[in-house]
Amino acid sequence: MKPTLIAPMLAALALAASTGHAQPPQPPPPSAMSKPMDAAERRAVVAKTAEAMRTRYIYPEVGAKAAAKIEAELAVGHYDDLTMSGAFAQRLTDDLFSVAHDKHLHVTATDAPRPPMKAGPPPPHGEGGVVRADRLPGDIGYLEVVGFPPPALFKPPVDKAMAALAGTKALIIDLRRNGGGSPEAVTYLVSWFVDGAKPVHINDLVWRNPGTDTFRTESFYSAPTAGKYLGRPIYLLTSRYTFSGGEEFSYDMQTLKLATLVGAVTGGGANPGGPVPPIGDRFDIFLPAGRAQNPITGTNWEGVGVKPDVVAPVDAALDTALARLGQTIAEPDVERLSQARLFTARTTAAPGSEAALRRLLDGLAKGAPDYSTLGTDFAQTVRDRLPAVQADFGRFGAVQSVAFHEVDAMGGDTYEVTFAKGRAEVTLLLQADGKIAAMMYRPL
Repeated sequence: MKPTLIAPMLAALALAASTGHAQPPQPPPPSAMSKPMDAAERRAVVAKTAEAMRTRYIYPEVGAKAAAKIEAELAVGHYDDLTMSGAFAQRLTDDLFSVAHDKHLHVTATDAPRPPMKAGPPPPHGEGGVVRADRLPGDIGYLEVVGFPPPALFKPPVDKAMAALAGTKALIIDLRRNGGGSPEAVTYLVSWFVDGAKPVHINDLVWRNPGTDTFRTESFYSAPTAGKYLGRPIYLLTSRYTFSGGEEFSYDMQTLKLATLVGAVTGGGANPGGPVPPIGDRFDIFLPAGRAQNPITGTNWEGVGVKPDVVAPVDAALDTALARLGQTIAEPDVERLSQARLFTARTTAAPGSEAALRRLLDGLAKGAPDYSTLGTDFAQTVRDRLPAVQADFGRFGAVQSVAFHEVDAMGGDTYEVTFAKGRAEVTLLLQADGKIAAMMYRPL
């Protein structure tokens, strides 16, 4: 269950941190190196994708059927007219989905333009997935969490926010924009709400052993936390954009009877996974190799979503939760409702971030990054992808300037980097120990 995703061809080195409950990666903008596909490349991509489905997909029979589907489509010439990588990747994704119906399963062309974004809430600024914490009328706490990065990135901000919320009479956790992330981080947040007297079995992930029809189970139990929030009402706000790890947190809290869910049915993605070895120099597969299995229900939310206890329009979910807590205030805007801002995500670059970025870019361009400065999972991903990434940064040329732009929702520092032969947006995530946990880049 080690994560990370790194994509070549001037794409997103989305070394995000955790294989698990995460939104499948979206392809980056087109690279200057984009080129039409030929029949040989299409055959190679189909062959590698089919092999991955047969040997790694969580449901062997479904994986075999999906593999046969794309092989049949190739054989009868249905891919012959797809000469651009983005259209081909989307067609493979669609054909695989027609069999597997798995929202995590995704083929990405790393040199292709992004598809149009579906309507949805815009990504906010945050720190380690935590956007804000507030005291609302009636001494009700409010916490918005938009993602679950690995614990090293998630624990510091969530501990700070929860400590500030400790004295409130009730708590509302807003997951309406939560796209998922690390199962370990999900477990950590659930652990804040369970008695620490003995470990509580929170969730299981059943993983397929690659190349076999056998499986192993990874169990998650409550972990020590920096504090506890017990004996008070907890409401979770959900939407159809709540996905994957955001759904697991909702499902865990619901089945443990720790919270009341308010809002809409969630997105329906319960099969965790991650990138498999890349296909050539511009295709990746985010492939689910596992499935969640709740120890109480024996099942999960795949394909059906997590059903709220109280159905409410998404934009009225906060009002509805407040009303159930005795606060009849028709004001869905947290900023105007807030009586005290208890946690604010940082808006400046983390100390040492720019220097770490410059060292990494220089090392990648030379093909000799300093692995001692990288987190364990990120270091392995860089090793796996170094030739392609070195080629990308070699084409960019030397770094001319680095300008800080913003902090993204996961707490990554985003910079605009000017190279001798182009510009790119680069986002860097640092662990608490200063090592690099993840990096993303795209040309401008």
